Amino acid sequence: MAGGEGTRLRPMTANQPKPLLPVVNKPIMEHVLRLLRKHSFDETVVTVQFLASMVRNYFGDGEEWGMALQYATEDIPLGTAGSVKNAEDALKDGPFLVISGDALTDIDLTDLVKFHKDKGALVTVALARVPDPLEFGIVIADEDGQIQRFLEKPTWGQVFSDTVNTGIYVMEPEVLERVPSGQAVDWSGDVFPALLEAGAPVYGWVADGYWEDVGTHEAYHRVQADVLSGKVQADIDGFEVSPGVWVAEGAEVDPDAILTGPLCIGDYAKIEAGAQLREFTVIGSNVVVKEGAFLHRAVVHNNVYVGVGATLRGCVIGKNTDIMASARIEEAAIVGDECLIEPEAYISAGVRVYPFKTIEAGAVVNTSVIWESRGQRTLFGPRGVSGLVNVEITPELCVRLASAYATTLKKGSAVTTSRDVSRAARALKRAVHGALNASAINVVDLEAQPLPVARFETARSDCSGGIAMRTTPGDPQSVDIIFLDEDGADLSEAKQRKLERVFSRQEYRRAFPGEIAELTYPPRVIEAYTADLLGCVDMTGVRDANLKVVADCAGGTASLVLPGLLGRIGVDVLTVNNRLDEAMPTQSPAQIRADLHRLAELVYSSRAAFGVRFDPVGERIMLIDDKGALVSDDRALLVVLDLVAAERRSGRVVLPVTTTRVAERVCRYHDVEVGWTPTSPHGLYEATAADDVIFAADGRGGFVVPEFSRSLDGIAAFTRLLGLVARTRLTLSQIHARIPVAHLLKRSVPTPWAAKGSVMRTVMEAAGGREIDTTDGVRVIEPGRGWALVLPDPALAITHVWAEGLDGNTAQEFIDEWASVVEQAGRERSGSR
Repeated sequence: MAGGEGTRLRPMTANQPKPLLPVVNKPIMEHVLRLLRKHSFDETVVTVQFLASMVRNYFGDGEEWGMALQYATEDIPLGTAGSVKNAEDALKDGPFLVISGDALTDIDLTDLVKFHKDKGALVTVALARVPDPLEFGIVIADEDGQIQRFLEKPTWGQVFSDTVNTGIYVMEPEVLERVPSGQAVDWSGDVFPALLEAGAPVYGWVADGYWEDVGTHEAYHRVQADVLSGKVQADIDGFEVSPGVWVAEGAEVDPDAILTGPLCIGDYAKIEAGAQLREFTVIGSNVVVKEGAFLHRAVVHNNVYVGVGATLRGCVIGKNTDIMASARIEEAAIVGDECLIEPEAYISAGVRVYPFKTIEAGAVVNTSVIWESRGQRTLFGPRGVSGLVNVEITPELCVRLASAYATTLKKGSAVTTSRDVSRAARALKRAVHGALNASAINVVDLEAQPLPVARFETARSDCSGGIAMRTTPGDPQSVDIIFLDEDGADLSEAKQRKLERVFSRQEYRRAFPGEIAELTYPPRVIEAYTADLLGCVDMTGVRDANLKVVADCAGGTASLVLPGLLGRIGVDVLTVNNRLDEAMPTQSPAQIRADLHRLAELVYSSRAAFGVRFDPVGERIMLIDDKGALVSDDRALLVVLDLVAAERRSGRVVLPVTTTRVAERVCRYHDVEVGWTPTSPHGLYEATAADDVIFAADGRGGFVVPEFSRSLDGIAAFTRLLGLVARTRLTLSQIHARIPVAHLLKRSVPTPWAAKGSVMRTVMEAAGGREIDTTDGVRVIEPGRGWALVLPDPALAITHVWAEGLDGNTAQEFIDEWASVVEQAGRERSGSR
């Protein structure tokens, strides 16, 4: 019987049938065939259904085992009896034995057949005594062995015996007459009870030998240990080089490797000096175990690489998987076939990693990796916690994240929650509410709200932080979870690490019943935001300028604010998509481009001063100039910077180090200073704290209005821009035209996590005596020519390279030079590993 899927054994059975799972480097079914051959069974029919071709390809016609095998294939699952009925044509000549191809046993099949014939039985069932019969079918027999009752999967209240059905039977061919063809029929549930009712001679034979149904991960580990310790008679390939240590043909074991049996090492495996293999470890064929690796009770399938200093305890590693240096895999973890566990990754006890996954270097994985393509090194990325909806970001993950966040706060604290208008954000926010309240954190729900408004309300209220949910910009299938501090800013790196520690350890705080917190909805949030904004931003000259502008709300939450805001400003604004549309946040890039094209046409045809398109949460804007031309994000930064600097003529602007140095020329022209900041959002936020800061931007459509808020705010930026344009004599296209062209290039170079440190050291060495700036990454400056910046990505296994020159050719030379340095250093580090 070899047709089962073995669902409880996944991910080991995700891409191979259960009978092919190796026990001490032989498939379970091979152990069964050897037992059959030992007891003179040489004609065998194999019933197959799930991944049938893999079973047929491995065992073929059975000649290698001295048997004649034929196969009966089920198109649909037919049950334990139906599958045997499917093979009826080969079973008509006399009594036959039915045995599972995925249970390990050494019972005396010769005695079983003799008992059957002596009793003149129609069916004889092999029975075994087990300490926990709940997962099996209980069988009750009289003193002579005749069965009185079958009870499948009993409760403890129904346990009348510890003898269970092993699924091994001797039968007479006429039994199959009672099994209908082409239907799902079970022996214990359907056929045997009918036979008992008819008074047929059905007997039970209690086996003295070993029997284990390999139906769970625990049982799979147990049978490996039982074979190695001699509790079951089963063949182990190779030579017993010392008591309990089996080494197969062609294996290389360094004399300085430490082996503590019982254990076995498969053919052509290589165990290096300093590797330590402890009790009940099974090493498959062609496995490489490097120096300093430690394995205890680990079952390692074929063609696995175990890197230097890796630690494997009580786990199973699927075939063709690479475990890189210093990775740790704990008790009861299962890693599927063809995975990559990168250096210093940590897989916690009980975690399941399904086939073909990558666990990033340094990642701490506490939950199973099933649908995701990879287990990430860090929880936080550049946009908070991000991932595919219902794949990487699930309601269950949101509960754990919110519980971890709540644990970092005092009981009784309040937290705001907000979202964009997408259905995914709405559903996931509901999961967050329950987790926060259950952790004694009061929730102030702002419902659908622009992210700047959520930041504003968090900062002005007594809240200790906030959680905002939004669709990932440029990826309609993904969502971002943004955690805020008490000032409405993104969490600092220190607070992110604190939350990650709680999350990785799963040490969540729970409230007592009387501490369960409340969910409230605050009134007049938008009115408070609007009044505060207009009280801070200079709007003089707007009413007299007779401005006409076009604003595209993109069906997002900015449409909640703009009507009231524009009514108080008194400007002629044509608004489009000024409604909440839950489909808009999931627009594709092509749809966004089409909307921008329509916006540009509206600006040009209406002779507006400019047009603006908000992102779905009102945090960023895109500009259209008076001629209907799209102003790119990096050029929009320079245009707005020029407007601010020309009006203020003093103060300081702060910009990320990746910004073109044309910004310096603009500022010098207007007697304004420039300060450079790290590229992280929190770095920009921290830099705007100084009183003399008049402008900040991130170069990706995000602007800070320091007199109002230190966070990115597209609505405030639009409001400020209205005042600036009303008071200037130039159009946006004229300002754009007078700003010098920047020659700034960017390239992303794949870099293994383990190589990032050595890459940056190599960059420092390659810089030689040239001027260096380490505000963020390493910026190499060559006065009179330009600069190059090398910056490792905080969330991905890549390194970014920026280069700017006086002209395009110089910029291209710079980026080619430094990208080559990064690529070469990464290759050398990977090669050495």
